[in-house]
This record gives sequence, C-alpha cells and structure tokens, in this order.
Amino acid sequence: MDNHYLKYKNLWLFIGYVLIAFVVYQTLTAHPVSAGVEISDKFLHTVGYFVMMGWFVQIYHSKRQKFYWAVFFIAMGITMEFLQDLSGVRFYEVNDMLANGLGVLLAWGLSATGFENCILIFEKHFLKV
Repeated sequence: MDNHYLKYKNLWLFIGYVLIAFVVYQTLTAHPVSAGVEISDKFLHTVGYFVMMGWFVQIYHSKRQKFYWAVFFIAMGITMEFLQDLSGVRFYEVNDMLANGLGVLLAWGLSATGFENCILIFEKHFLKV
C-alpha cells in the first residue's frame, strides 16, 4: 500500500503539522496543557514523539522518507530541550531527549509491521473512499 492512495492526504498532513505545533507549544510554554492526571513526563515525551512519528509513517511509506522523518523528530526533540533551557522557564533534560528518541524509534520500528497502513485502512473502511 502506498501513500498516493490516500484520498485525504492533505488533511492527514495538516493534522500531522498540528501535532508538531502542539508538541512545540507544550515543550516551550511555561504553562503546558494538562489533563489533570499525574503521569510521568518521560512517558508523555515518549508518547508524544511516538504519535508524531507514527502519524507521518502513515503518510510516507518509503524507507528513505521514514528515515528522514525519524532524523527530523530526533533532532526536534534535542532542539526543543536546548530551547527549553534557553527560555529560563523550563529546563534541559537528557532523559527527555532519550524519551523523545525512544518514541520515534518505537513508531519507526512498528511501521514495518503494517502499522503504517492504519490511515489508509481508515479511509477505505470508514470514509468509504
């Protein structure tokens, strides 16, 4: 299955860019949005980067494209930590970088299992395209 079969590719890309913007906002704001539930921030870092990488492997299926997105998200996770430290409001943590990278690698690895076809399957079965 290839991404050129995605009828709503522009919508899926828009949602992906909104996910990235949300993670950037959450990372750099002094008052991140909270669900009111105490959850390990390392878990949230892993989940956040897993969701972003997992989203984009739904859209871009080639090994090269997935590699580039993995590099982008790992670099983004590192950059966000340095920017947090520069802000003076939040602080740099190596463990956050590692959690971000773990989320990227988990989604990248899972993409080899057919996970990368979830949006395509959703379009075909639920949107009837």
